[in-house]
Amino acid sequence: MKTVEEQSLRYQVDKWLAPTATRSVHVIRFSRTCSDRRRYVCVESSHPMNSHALFFFRHDDGCWRVFPALPDRPQFNVEGLQHEWTRTSFESTGFAPSRSGQVRHPNSNRR
Repeated sequence: MKTVEEQSLRYQVDKWLAPTATRSVHVIRFSRTCSDRRRYVCVESSHPMNSHALFFFRHDDGCWRVFPALPDRPQFNVEGLQHEWTRTSFESTGFAPSRSGQVRHPNSNRR
């Protein structure tokens, strides 16, 4: 687990861009992603000979990283989903599951 310091944007900028007296850093862009509205910051490191820019993305755990967070995906509980489907679907249609788990129509005489 990362320390509070390691989660900070300042720590990540220092780690990745290594600012010095001759190499300054500054934020050139910040906003939220279009897809899931997560925060991001673009930081540029300037030097008389060259410059570099990196994007940092805020994750749900509060950490800033150089890669975006994975999109949120729905999570299913198969047992709960199956139970809910069985109860609501069969009650509304008149079909009912047998003891063996097979579905029987209420007018069916077959077992």
